[in-house]
Parts: sequence; structure tokens; C-alpha cells
Amino acid sequence: MPLATIGLIPHPSKDVTRSIGLLREWDAAHPATLIALESDAGRVGDGIELVTEAAFLDRAEAVVALGGDGTMLGAMRLVAGHEPAIPVLGVNYGNLGFLVEVEPAELPEALDRLAADDFQLEGHHALEVVVRGADGSTRAESLAFNDVAVARMPGAGVVTADLRVDGRPYGYYRGDAVVVATSAGSTAYNYAAGGPVMSPSLVAAVISPVAPMTGIDRALVLSAREPMEFELGDGTRGAAVEIDGRVAAEVSAKDLVQVRLRADAATVIRFDAERHASRGRVKLSLLDLPLRQDQLLQLVPEAVRAEAARRRR
Repeated sequence: MPLATIGLIPHPSKDVTRSIGLLREWDAAHPATLIALESDAGRVGDGIELVTEAAFLDRAEAVVALGGDGTMLGAMRLVAGHEPAIPVLGVNYGNLGFLVEVEPAELPEALDRLAADDFQLEGHHALEVVVRGADGSTRAESLAFNDVAVARMPGAGVVTADLRVDGRPYGYYRGDAVVVATSAGSTAYNYAAGGPVMSPSLVAAVISPVAPMTGIDRALVLSAREPMEFELGDGTRGAAVEIDGRVAAEVSAKDLVQVRLRADAATVIRFDAERHASRGRVKLSLLDLPLRQDQLLQLVPEAVRAEAARRRR
């Protein structure tokens, strides 16, 4: 069944006009309507219908996120839990792009395959995060598709936290931060902190300490049936709860961070899951090299670089 309405989520600052132009051209040749949030009016330009968030969720049958993993995560949070599910297609304008599959030059083919119903749907798990004050009040509540971290603020000492799993005491942490990641998000902050890389198909969460001084000093993997709660200890003078890399709340001693895994909270469009997984493995291996991206490019022959630049044009 052809898609009637496609929602657009552009990167908040990067120039994605080329892809928006391709979307307009595709829209003119197909019986579909392009919509965007009113707040993105200045990023999408003319010719695209602007709607409220409620109308966006009510009408969009698929979402195209133009950006990197951060834009993709934002789009997934926006549509999470909607019935029927609204799948998200990511177009990579970021640096690594572990979540996104399609490069800007591949967008026309991707749209044709989308219209022809030639794709697969991939569920993504999320962490339901609730931050409560010592008085029980709710400070923040959100979904994390990559990770939630309780990290010390500069100059505020360490993070100390008692862990309870399904209501039972499980030990404590004392260090720079504690990171809880989904299986898909295990390649982000968790990986940088020395935690394990988990299969995206695994319905589990991993807790990894960052620069632990005492207490639990290695990764802990928990199932979806095991909700977890971190109670900040007296040694925590100032810390921040970061959800998918963005600060959601500031916390201190006696505050609570409650985390529960929700399976298949959002759906991602995949055209070639195996190719995407292979690309992800290559990107992950590049992170282990002691070279920046610009330094890696110097290792590529000039002729190859010139040909790649020509194809991007």
C-alpha cells in the first residue's frame, strides 16, 4: 500500500537542503504528502506542509530523519510508543552514523524502495528513565535508545550510587560516571568506557562504570525483566543525568534514577540489514585506530579520493 504521508525531521544546524530538494522532486512524482513540524519551518523551506506535533504523529506513516545518529534518536523518541508504529528512515549527515543506513546520494533509490514496500522493519529497544528527587518528585522522564549516564559535573568530585535490581541491593559505584546502555547503544558511551559490545538483537541492558575508584568495577548485563534503580550517595555533590548524550536533570545525594528496558520501543527502516551490520563493524574497528578521520584519509590514494569526491557530486 503506497505511503500517503511522510514526515521529515531535519538536523537542527547542518545543511540538508540537497536531500530536501530530492524529497520534493520525489514527492512531485508520487502520490504522497511531505510534512514537517512547525518548529522546523526554517530548516525545510517552502513546499512542505507544516503541522503541529500532534498532527505529525497522527498523519505520518513513515519518518525520514536527515542528520546523524542524534537526529535519528530524536526522531525515534518522537514516535516511540505510537500505535500504529511509525518507522524511521535515517539519512546520514553525521560522522559515523551507527544507526543510519542511507547516505545522501542513496536517498532517491531508498525512497523508491520505500514506495514499493521493499524494506524490512527493525525494532529498537529503549530505556525508560525516571529521575526522582529525594522528596519523591519527578525531575525528568524520557526514553534513551542509546544510553543513560549519571556523570559527575566538573569540579564536583565523584559519583557514588547504590544499585538496586528489581528492588534488591546489588552493590555500589564510585567513579566518574555510571552508564546504562541498550544493546544497540552499547557501541557508544558504554564502548568508550570499556564496556562490551552486545548484539543489537539482544533484549538486555549493560551497566558500565567509568573510571571506577571502588565498588563495582566491571560491566553488568541485565535482562528486560530486571528494573534497576540508582540512589545517589552522600559522596555525590553534583552530577548530571544524560539521556542519549543530552543533560536531562542535575542530581545529588539521595536522588533516584530509575531505569527499565522497554523492548521494541521504536521501529527503524532497513533495506539491507547485513550491509548495514557490516558497515557498523567497519566503523567500530576504525574507532580503535589511533588516527583522526582526516589522518585516515591521507592513507587513501589521491586517485581514489578524487573518484569518491566525484561520485558524491
